[in-house]
Amino acid sequence: MDANAMRQFIEAALSDSAAALARLMREAAALDAIAEAARVLTETFRRGGRVFSCGNGGSMADAIHFAEELSGRFRGERPPLAAVAISDPGHLTCTANDYGYDEVFSRYLEAHGRAGDAVLCLSTSGESRNVVRAAERARSMQLAVVALTGHADAALGRAASIHICTPSGRHSDRVQELHIKVIHILIELIERQLYPQNYADPGT
Repeated sequence: MDANAMRQFIEAALSDSAAALARLMREAAALDAIAEAARVLTETFRRGGRVFSCGNGGSMADAIHFAEELSGRFRGERPPLAAVAISDPGHLTCTANDYGYDEVFSRYLEAHGRAGDAVLCLSTSGESRNVVRAAERARSMQLAVVALTGHADAALGRAASIHICTPSGRHSDRVQELHIKVIHILIELIERQLYPQNYADPGT
């Protein structure tokens, strides 16, 4: 493939990604759900609760990214927030071996979750059985469940307290690109509510 052909594919990929983002910006229901999710997650932290996150593959990477930005640092200095991605390989492999892969996230929540906590469940299809199980178990334990999917009629969305559905497009990578944008917005909104001084205009 020559340089001109590669340039065409690069431009096409960027154009497709920009179009997906533009579609999300027009999705009023998704934008409202993001705002509500940020409110619920903020209140969870404010009450001293913990926020868990889970997903498979690229969605697990996003779940880890979400948690580390909260427990570590995002933009400015602030105390750490109690966020945990369900990604411990010892737990995942033990539970999968003994109980089946469908139980890896839900069993972790049974061990560590408490009423008043929250969980962010990520699945581009919204049909990953282990993530749906986690959402169902969390709801039964009185945890708030935020689902981040790419399909409006997803089983995960039906199992959640709040469903954020980004436009799906043809491929899951476009969904994941929008998911990381939503994750960063959620983190910013949480910080703006808990630590507004980090976003104060230094000129005022």
